[in-house]
Amino acid sequence: MPRRRPGRQTGGMKIYLVEDSPLVLERLKGMLEEIPGARVVGHAASADEAIPAIYAERPDFVVLDLRLAQGTGFDVLRALQPCLPQTEFCMLSNFASEPYRKAALGLGAIDFFDKTRDFDRVRDLVATRAAAHA
Repeated sequence: MPRRRPGRQTGGMKIYLVEDSPLVLERLKGMLEEIPGARVVGHAASADEAIPAIYAERPDFVVLDLRLAQGTGFDVLRALQPCLPQTEFCMLSNFASEPYRKAALGLGAIDFFDKTRDFDRVRDLVATRAAAHA
C-alpha cells in the first residue's frame, strides 16, 4: 500500500519518490524536504505500487529509481507520462550507462542521474523546479 508523509498536505510543489532501498529513500526524503516550497507526498518501492498512487496523487515531480523491487522506473514512465503530462519525472540509478539514459529521456524523463555521482544534482533540480513552482 502506498505510504504518505503525515502532516501538512497543502501548498508547495508535490514530490513523489519511487525507490526500493530504505536507505536511499530516507536520504532522498531528508534532502528534498529541506527545499523551501517542496514536500514529499508519498513513496513506493515497486512499479505496481507507484503507478496507481502517482496517478491518484498527481504530484508535480517524481523521482524514479530505475530498478525496483518489482518492475522498473521505465514501467512507471510508460504508464504515467502520457496521461500526466504536467508531472515531471527524473530517474536516479546505479545503472547510469548511456543506453539507460537515452531510454529514460525517450520515455519522457526530464533528466537521468547516477546515484553514485549525481545525488546532489537531484536536489538542485528539485530546488530549481520548486522555486519556479512557487
